[in-house]
Amino acid sequence: MLATTPSSSGVKLQPWGSCRRRAASPALLPPTATGRIVVDSGRTLPSPLPLRAVASQSAQTSRAPQPQPPPLDVDEEKMLANYVPVFVMLPLEAITAENKVKDAEGLRLKLRRLREAGVDGVMADVWWGIVEGAGPGRYEWRAYRELFRLAQEEGLKLQVIMSFHACGGNVGDAVNIPIPAWVRDVGEADPDVYYTSPGGARNQEYLTIGVDDRPLFHGRTAIQLYADFMESFRENMADLLECGLIVDIEVGLGPAGELRYPSYPESQGWAFPGIGQFQCYDKYLEEDFRAAATDAGHPEWELPDDAGEYNDAPDDTRFFTADGAGATYLTEKGRFFLTWYSSKLIEHGDRILDEANRVFLGCTVKLAAKVSGIHWWYRHPSHAAELTAGYYNVDGRDGYRAIARMLARHDGAVLNFTCAEMRNSEQAEEAMSAPEELVQQVLSAGWREGTEVACENALPRYDRRAYNQMLKNARPNGVDLGGVPARRLAAVTYLRLTDQLLAGNKYRAFKTFVRKMHADQDYCADPAQYHRPLKPLERSRPAVPMDQLLDATSPEEPYPFDPETDMSVGGDLAELIDWAFDKIEWIFG
Repeated sequence: MLATTPSSSGVKLQPWGSCRRRAASPALLPPTATGRIVVDSGRTLPSPLPLRAVASQSAQTSRAPQPQPPPLDVDEEKMLANYVPVFVMLPLEAITAENKVKDAEGLRLKLRRLREAGVDGVMADVWWGIVEGAGPGRYEWRAYRELFRLAQEEGLKLQVIMSFHACGGNVGDAVNIPIPAWVRDVGEADPDVYYTSPGGARNQEYLTIGVDDRPLFHGRTAIQLYADFMESFRENMADLLECGLIVDIEVGLGPAGELRYPSYPESQGWAFPGIGQFQCYDKYLEEDFRAAATDAGHPEWELPDDAGEYNDAPDDTRFFTADGAGATYLTEKGRFFLTWYSSKLIEHGDRILDEANRVFLGCTVKLAAKVSGIHWWYRHPSHAAELTAGYYNVDGRDGYRAIARMLARHDGAVLNFTCAEMRNSEQAEEAMSAPEELVQQVLSAGWREGTEVACENALPRYDRRAYNQMLKNARPNGVDLGGVPARRLAAVTYLRLTDQLLAGNKYRAFKTFVRKMHADQDYCADPAQYHRPLKPLERSRPAVPMDQLLDATSPEEPYPFDPETDMSVGGDLAELIDWAFDKIEWIFG
């Protein structure tokens, strides 16, 4: 049955099976006579407009009895243990700003081609600015139900992103989807609800974490906005969660959906490989920093004023310079600031994931969070671009294991990392970039903390070199012929579904890539057969004190990675053959 959010019309929640809402969890109740929306946890929200969630007619998605697959032979079973599922990101504008599926039949044909390539599923952004665009608590889900049914009908599973950020202004953004207009109206009156640069530039892509606990949004805090959105998603997608269509829920935690600060916005003039800027100069975060500094016995400390401009190099600044003890980031004040700045980010992610875990408790899904692959200036002692984004990762300090430890408490939420396709040799020397070492460090951090790790490419690539690099990172020590490899990604998500991907030799190379991710095995619909069984989500473990999370910053050597994959899709010769086929198709096509 389709579950809808209660409204003044008295619509009631319909029950669903294993993903049924537990009685102890908060649920929205009809507005009271005073016109306020009551949540049974005791929170009361002002409601200038009736809360409603509109969805299409109930889809016939209950699971039909399925024939049992034949038993596997021993060799096939061992090879399946090396299987890595492949998902493909849908276009950013799969749902238009008008809340419609864009070219549904054209999309269906593309999904069918993905399924023919052996792809396991697709990833879709669920845009806050579209679904709750009509007003506070007014959720419109019909277009997303239509989109999800398309994927289901073509035999594809779903990873969904709770996209609480705006689309536009980042690398690769070709569309514009702002956060809800009624939230931006609050920002008009109080611009400090947005992240702010040292020069006072406001970034409207995502609300500053300084307002996580401020009831500025029609009586709700930012975290309550995110939690209520996820509540409505669960209620309106209950049947799709129940039938196993949705397998991962990635919770957006910042710009581009990533757990980071918006330190390198193209919309404000940033260009690669600029170091970016710290983004904590709104009055709320500034107030928090002052209080923290005062508690530490240094009320005189201020936020940094020597960290340069967006497009500076580290050595252009006093804060990041490699000039020995003269660098601010090495001083007591600098270390205090960077610890505060990075800890606020971890705390933000922890609290929202705790809400997500509560909302989706009992659903057979995995939660996930994305960490950004900021690979430029990795070989500079300061790691300046990572620091401005909130990753306090320098020589002698691991900036990623504390994040992995935080994720692990949320029933092993998946750490999803980017730039898996990149090689050091492809990067400009002046950027002091090292994507290979960065990926190795972050994946090792996740595995050491006992949480699953997934990867995606940062930029669109169709070449075999990129595919081979992703294959190496997916199984860094190759296929284990004896069974489950010691280290293996939970999934790989390919960015992104385009016409180019599905054309000619690019499509043939991609099909080979999927086959190799599957360890040369056929598509497998049951994750249990490749040792990644899905189970009902359990409640997060008790919160870990920040000082215990920060214990994980002590660096350890990353796990060793092989230099190349043992499941190659081909090299230069294959690329030459592809080129020849392209020419033949062009001549005779």
